[in-house]
Amino acid sequence: MRKVMRCTYVEEVNDAANKVSQRKRIGISLLALNIVLFLLFVTAAIAQDHSGHSSTPAKTNKAVTQKKTPVVEETEQDVPKVEISAEQQKLIGVKTVQVALRPLQKVIRTVGKVEANEHNLATVNAKMEGWIEKLYVDVTGSYVKKGDPLVEIYSPELVASQRELLLALKWTKQSAEPKQSTSADINRMLAQDVGATLEAARQRLLFWDISEEQIKKIEETGKPIRTLTLYSPVNGFVTQKMVVSGMKVMPGEKIFDIADLSSLWVIADVYENELPLIKVGQTAVITLPYLPGRSISSSIDYIYPTISADTRTAKIRLKLHNAEYKLKPQMFANVEIKINMGNKLLIPESAVIDTGRGIVAYVDLGDGSFEPREIKAGLRSDGSIEVLYGLKAGEKVVSQANFLVDSEAQLKGIKPLPRK
Repeated sequence: MRKVMRCTYVEEVNDAANKVSQRKRIGISLLALNIVLFLLFVTAAIAQDHSGHSSTPAKTNKAVTQKKTPVVEETEQDVPKVEISAEQQKLIGVKTVQVALRPLQKVIRTVGKVEANEHNLATVNAKMEGWIEKLYVDVTGSYVKKGDPLVEIYSPELVASQRELLLALKWTKQSAEPKQSTSADINRMLAQDVGATLEAARQRLLFWDISEEQIKKIEETGKPIRTLTLYSPVNGFVTQKMVVSGMKVMPGEKIFDIADLSSLWVIADVYENELPLIKVGQTAVITLPYLPGRSISSSIDYIYPTISADTRTAKIRLKLHNAEYKLKPQMFANVEIKINMGNKLLIPESAVIDTGRGIVAYVDLGDGSFEPREIKAGLRSDGSIEVLYGLKAGEKVVSQANFLVDSEAQLKGIKPLPRK
């Protein structure tokens, strides 16, 4: 009996569960049906709305646009602007300036160093092996004139060459006397050989910096000169002395460096972004800490063809006259180059905001309205910036407190129109 009752109870429970699941399925189906009907209704409404807009007037407009070229005009609603009342402008200190065409002068300021003029440098070398017999200039920094004696060198080779000259001269004199024992042809050949030997001996002495006057004196006296005297080739200061008395020198060894400091160079550095503005012949003003309150006018003499990889600068050269020898090599100098760029559309640098992606200026539209406008900047000089496009002459831009105006625009989500 109990088993029959349990079976009946289980069957009733199963029937109830099946009914509940059937009800759930019916409810889900009804919900899906409602959603589909709603979507169909919304789609029909949108299609009806679009069909209402594309009625006969639209066809007329299309016909008009085919006949006329459409002109797109920027309406006042399209212009983004931020509203700031006059009282608020006074509180935050807003000031405006007019965009105008004004002459722009680019000023390039740099530093340089005084150098010796390479055209006025000279060196004195030994051309033979020998020993320093006497030093006429024994101190570095001494001033010498062109032709002043510098040093005497004793060289056995020099003495031997002079004796060869005297011997060739003696043979020349003997060959000039006619001899009866030899034929005329032989005498003529001997005279030619002796003459060639004499000329070769003279040339050798000339190559060793013995002057023609000294050679003539040797031929007249018949005695060789014991030492060779070297003379200064230029006027200037002895900047380097490499020998002392009694020292042995070899061919090609440097003895003196002499520099004429009456004309100097100033070598200055110019950044590569300023290099296109630099031209040979431009005027520059040079000031030195050594001469406070005094400026020296000069001009650019040369622009070097290379750029330093470390400093990203190129070197320019300027000439200086130094007749009184007041300026010294390795002095520092300040160089100022002023370049007239002509009339440009200018605004103050304080009137622009660099956002990283572009440069923005706020244009005063009047009645407390300011338009953020993206501009393209050109040259910058002395607090002014050139406007290539984005602004027109006569417009007013915010020159002070523009960061506060920009903050107000950012809070309200107002951004400049993209450039076309």
